[in-house]
Amino acid sequence: MAGNLTLDELSAAVKSGEIDTVLVCGIDMQGRLMGKRFHAAFFIDGGWQETHCCNYLLTVDMEMTTVQGYASSSWQTGYGDYVLKPDLATLRRIPWLEGTALVLGDTLDHHGHEVPHSPRAILKKQVARADAMGFDAMMATELEFYLFENSYADLRDQGCRDLKPVSGYNEDYHIFQTTKEEDVMRAIRNGLYGAGIPIENSKGEADAGQEEVNYRYSDALDTADNHVIVKNGIKEIAFAKGKSVTFMAKYDHRRAGSSSHVHQSLWTKDGKPAFYDPADKYGMSALMKHFVAGQLAYAEEMTVFLAPYVNSYKRFSIGMFAPTKAVWSADNRTAGFRVCGVGSKAVRVECRIPGSDANPYLSCAALLAAGLDGIEKKLELEPELSGDMYNTDGIREIPHNLRDAAAKLKGSAMLRAAFGADVVDHYHHAAQWEVSETDRVVTDFELQRLLERA
Repeated sequence: MAGNLTLDELSAAVKSGEIDTVLVCGIDMQGRLMGKRFHAAFFIDGGWQETHCCNYLLTVDMEMTTVQGYASSSWQTGYGDYVLKPDLATLRRIPWLEGTALVLGDTLDHHGHEVPHSPRAILKKQVARADAMGFDAMMATELEFYLFENSYADLRDQGCRDLKPVSGYNEDYHIFQTTKEEDVMRAIRNGLYGAGIPIENSKGEADAGQEEVNYRYSDALDTADNHVIVKNGIKEIAFAKGKSVTFMAKYDHRRAGSSSHVHQSLWTKDGKPAFYDPADKYGMSALMKHFVAGQLAYAEEMTVFLAPYVNSYKRFSIGMFAPTKAVWSADNRTAGFRVCGVGSKAVRVECRIPGSDANPYLSCAALLAAGLDGIEKKLELEPELSGDMYNTDGIREIPHNLRDAAAKLKGSAMLRAAFGADVVDHYHHAAQWEVSETDRVVTDFELQRLLERA
């Protein structure tokens, strides 16, 4: 269900006055939509072919700081342009913005080649790799977030203090509490569905004010495209309702973190589940076992693409449904890799490591690269672990912080082969910048703990 508008349908809607604006969006390193608002008539008349954007968009941080040290763009290279070429398969209406359509684009250089470190290109490369092996990579991302009564403007004015979640208690699956939130959540479900996103449901999650939105699984690229539109749409709809949301992995150490679990499977070209073997105890084919073995083998090396910020690692805490161990187990939410759909054709592996702050193109690409490497090398799946992984010692752990994860990424021969050395160096530099920025800033915690008593 990619997009919901053809160019001809858009043209008709423009002529009727129904649509007057087209958002042309690229994806930055953080997974945000970056682009321009086109007058729809210009877009129809040829603006759909391409536009341009500064190449610094793939080197800046959350604050849009012109971070130095990247090979791809800098003051020395003059910060030139990239080409943003709309992918018309993603063209869609945006019901919550008046008279507006949106299209996602690929980031190209001046020779028409995709920029290797652009998130969409990274994922497309791994999708093509799976295709060459005879498989369609199918994925689904769950997306959790917190919904607050505060508006974004109020939070900014008060320094992001006094956050007021929309509920006063854990609302996991709670129908009465989520009824109180329907003004926002119903608008989110209906708005996203109207934008061509195959929304399945929303639910209360595991803490006060925490929500989850689920949309139907699809091919990996479509899933990542849907994910970034869902995330941006939720923010815009909450803003329109005078409320705010956060997709931080951990906004409060006393609260549950917010995840973006990734469900994965491979299908054959004739539409059959390549992960399913009815003769196996869990329904897992030999191919699936190699795939999961690859993800376990490279779990530490790819963690930067699953947990990209210093804050991301604060989510990995015992007893709060975020994993701390990179091991596999059948239908066990304490493991980093959970085999779901046990014994059925829907058997798949769920990676529970990514937080809702992850860039879906990068997380899906890293997981796919690791799994395909496992298949190519016919890696043997280690024995299943069962029980409480939180309290099981001596097993593979998720890196404890971004500094350690970045070091693992830098030394990853697998990811250098899969993504390219320049791409790995680019994202290693981004991780180092995040660490250095956090290292230099004095926090409220430090003030409260040390100001008087140190």
